[in-house]
Amino acid sequence: VQLQASGGGLAQTGGSLRLSCALSGVLFRNNGIGWNRRAPGKETELVATITSDGIPHYAEFAKGRFTISRDDSKSTVYLQMRSLSPEDTAVYYCFRLFAPDVWGKGTLVTVSS
Repeated sequence: VQLQASGGGLAQTGGSLRLSCALSGVLFRNNGIGWNRRAPGKETELVATITSDGIPHYAEFAKGRFTISRDDSKSTVYLQMRSLSPEDTAVYYCFRLFAPDVWGKGTLVTVSS
């Protein structure tokens, strides 16, 4: 089972980024996927999850700004992030809901002020 997050980079305050999480090695459509993030010096935060049926859930800080979606044909989950602020700077990791302690390699998001 492999999770590969991508799409991070540098954004300005108020900008947008779209992260992708590709899952391989298991049947994608049976898997719910979540995103965590870890900022320097801070604890890990749950950002959003999406079930295998496409039902999303968001952390309070993500509501209204972030959108999680999935494309089963591409075995990929997306995290569209808008209205970014420096507080969103973190490494973002994706994980399977069946195995929430197993994360793929993260992708770094840096938001400049």
